[in-house]
Amino acid sequence: MSANLKYLSLGILVFQTTSLVLTMRYSRTLKEEGPRYLSSTAVVVAELLKIMACILLVYKDSKCSLRALNRILHDEILNKPMETLKLAIPSGIYTLQNNLLYVALSNLDAATYQVTYQLKILTTALFSVSMLSKKLGVYQWLSLVILMTGVAFVQWPSDSQELDSKELSAGSQFVGLMAVLTACFSSGFAGVYFEKILKETKQSVWIRNIQLGFFGSIFGLMGVYIYDGELVSKNGFFQGYNRLTWIVVVLQALGGLVIAAVIKYADNILKGFATSLSIILSTLISYFWLQDFVPTSIAKRIQVQSLESEIPGFQSHLPLGGL
Repeated sequence: MSANLKYLSLGILVFQTTSLVLTMRYSRTLKEEGPRYLSSTAVVVAELLKIMACILLVYKDSKCSLRALNRILHDEILNKPMETLKLAIPSGIYTLQNNLLYVALSNLDAATYQVTYQLKILTTALFSVSMLSKKLGVYQWLSLVILMTGVAFVQWPSDSQELDSKELSAGSQFVGLMAVLTACFSSGFAGVYFEKILKETKQSVWIRNIQLGFFGSIFGLMGVYIYDGELVSKNGFFQGYNRLTWIVVVLQALGGLVIAAVIKYADNILKGFATSLSIILSTLISYFWLQDFVPTSIAKRIQVQSLESEIPGFQSHLPLGGL
């Protein structure tokens, strides 16, 4: 039974990661009449959906008893304010990261985003060494260097990219690159920080997800008010929302639940295969369906190198609250 759950969770992870990247990219570049949906509001809605899903899971674990659910939430969250406040730091970083990913996919094709975002493996490794006192072997450091080289070549300009860059909608490649690099550093730090918290406490993953979602919703609403307050007051909170937008929001909320299942039933090696497969699928769909990525000779070589440089012991600490 556990083996079936392991491969089922990994299969869902591949589907969720690939689908989220492609649908988010498509939704941010799709030209429609009227205002485009606000990424800041989408992040808030995803956090609220995640909280609702986790409460239902805690309710199920408490044998579908409302009294038991109320007691667990009261004891684990309200009666432990310091433990709850510890989640404010990664939650704020994850909220920033989720907004940055919308910016990145508004300015980069899905394939380039997927490969560049793998730099989070490097930042996770560096933060693991500094914060958790982990040690890296020679081959692991060599793999990280290969990964950095691959990302550098992916960003290397070519004649076709110079022509295509003029056609990119909603901004420039530089803005997208800066957004994804900032997301890589935030992902590495927040992931290692969250791992440190999990190892020091015995609270369930679902409770931690509720705490993350609570602070994430607060920080997200602050971002909506600061950056998009005028647009929300003019056109409404759900301006530009359509079926595709809701699919993106649901997939983003589903990410935290899927990663939790992978952590519980699978391991880092199999998660690496899932990540690599997601990159391959995103590249193929981006090339054949979205038609926003044209692989050059350098990109083809680096795509293979980036997949070969996956490090079993240092896979990405994906946030339980999102990508």
